Amino acid sequence: MAKKEKPLDPVMDITDAQARKKALDNALKNIEKTYGKGAVMRLGDSGARDVDVISTSSLRIDMALGIGGVPKGRIIEIYGPESSGKTTLALHIIAEAQKKGGNAAFIDAEHALDPIYAASLGVDIDNLIVSQPDTGEQALEILEALLRSGAIDVAVIDSVAALVPRAEIEGTMGDSHVGLHARLMSQALRKLTGVIKNSNTATIFINQLREKVGVMYGNPEVTTGGRALKFYSSVRMDVRRIETLKKDGEMIGNRTRCKVVKNKMAPPFKTAEFDIIYGKGISHEGDVLDMAVELDIIKKSGSWFSYNGERLGQGRDNIRQMLEDNPDLCDEVEGKVRDHYLNNGEETAAPKEVPMDDAQEAFEMGTFKD
Repeated sequence: MAKKEKPLDPVMDITDAQARKKALDNALKNIEKTYGKGAVMRLGDSGARDVDVISTSSLRIDMALGIGGVPKGRIIEIYGPESSGKTTLALHIIAEAQKKGGNAAFIDAEHALDPIYAASLGVDIDNLIVSQPDTGEQALEILEALLRSGAIDVAVIDSVAALVPRAEIEGTMGDSHVGLHARLMSQALRKLTGVIKNSNTATIFINQLREKVGVMYGNPEVTTGGRALKFYSSVRMDVRRIETLKKDGEMIGNRTRCKVVKNKMAPPFKTAEFDIIYGKGISHEGDVLDMAVELDIIKKSGSWFSYNGERLGQGRDNIRQMLEDNPDLCDEVEGKVRDHYLNNGEETAAPKEVPMDDAQEAFEMGTFKD
């Protein structure tokens, strides 16, 4: 004989406003009692609004993101061409988290992490948790275990393209595995999203670019791993090298552009330009100098720079080096830059808008989908 199921509670018919409010409060209490505190809340509650952030160590990018850094408890995707600065940016975020006493994990699926370079960017390599998994499934299971510990502040996966499914590794060269990688990512993200939120971990996926064959119109570039990561990401950043920095004919770094092509935390389509110096990473002093010049805190006349009526010197590279050699002066100028925006009621600067054709390009790539 079939087991008789318990009938569902009937829908209450209440017209009185006070009785409706009481019924709603009782329903909320019952939900919290059954599923735990925080299972349901009002969006206006401070706990629902407040989002912790981790600085990127670049003033420019922090401003472009609109909240002062990358959000914790969310998924962030950093993608771009090879050698554009994706891993450098992720390592800087790890360094900033460690400076605040946080724990960080680096899932090195590419097996290419350079500990010496990471240390030069300020990463505490003695306390950085590193994993070099053999398969994509293993990498994502390790990530899940770390997230469920609740002790990780930032986790980086480098990269999505290197998360090779086990079936592909165990197969032979030339075997067809259509959609296997995309299915792996889709399943993993469905499973991990809630864990990432509950653990309050900034989870950064570094991704590579591929080109679609036979595209006549629009942008042929596409990120790996299917569409799932585009949907689940709260922030997506496109990082590209735009020029090479030279000093006395020698290449010393890259001028890099970062476009925020998706942002659920603030208005999207902002862009930031910054310097990456070889062996040192993102130039904080370069950011401070550029913003101080824009705000007329440091005066620029031709190639000469002056501050408080005194000439600092000639040439941007020389002044950037001067700020690097004089941290007190750099801190003073940075303080004035921050004060300017705080006094104008803005927590962050208003970076340049991405031109419409670039915004349209992001839309065509599917990055504008929410």
